[in-house]
Amino acid sequence: MAEFEFTNMVMIHDKSTGRVLVQERIKSWKGIAFPGGHVENGESIYDSAVREVFEETGFTVRNLIPCGFMQWYNNKTNDRYFVFFYKTHDFSGELMENSEEGRNFWVNPEDLYKLNTPGNFKEYLPIFFGDRFTEGFCSWNEETEYDMTKPNPYGIVYR
Repeated sequence: MAEFEFTNMVMIHDKSTGRVLVQERIKSWKGIAFPGGHVENGESIYDSAVREVFEETGFTVRNLIPCGFMQWYNNKTNDRYFVFFYKTHDFSGELMENSEEGRNFWVNPEDLYKLNTPGNFKEYLPIFFGDRFTEGFCSWNEETEYDMTKPNPYGIVYR
């Protein structure tokens, strides 16, 4: 039977500086990305995003705006992995510079493409920053080979 996994990712934008909060992840999916994590049983996707941000950054976020999602479909097992994307300007609390997930810090959005990000994080940015796409879809399996010299190496279909 196919398995479904639900996760979230939140872009926190500081209007006063124009910067966004990132996390240099040291556990799984190593590299620089937005905070987020897994949806727990009985938890809404929205509530999971609020909880994950607080656990990883110390910030309480409010008024999360859904900006889309990414769906990874394993065409051999029929498993699906969803990442739900949110953004907000509404946050409070004191930033934990270091958490068990990694170091948190602010960057200019245009610098995200230059940073050492995990796997496919840069492919998520058109959904976070644009208003043209709300979904990314990728069909793959463990044997899939990617041409990392191409602009869209994973063959993600944006809609």
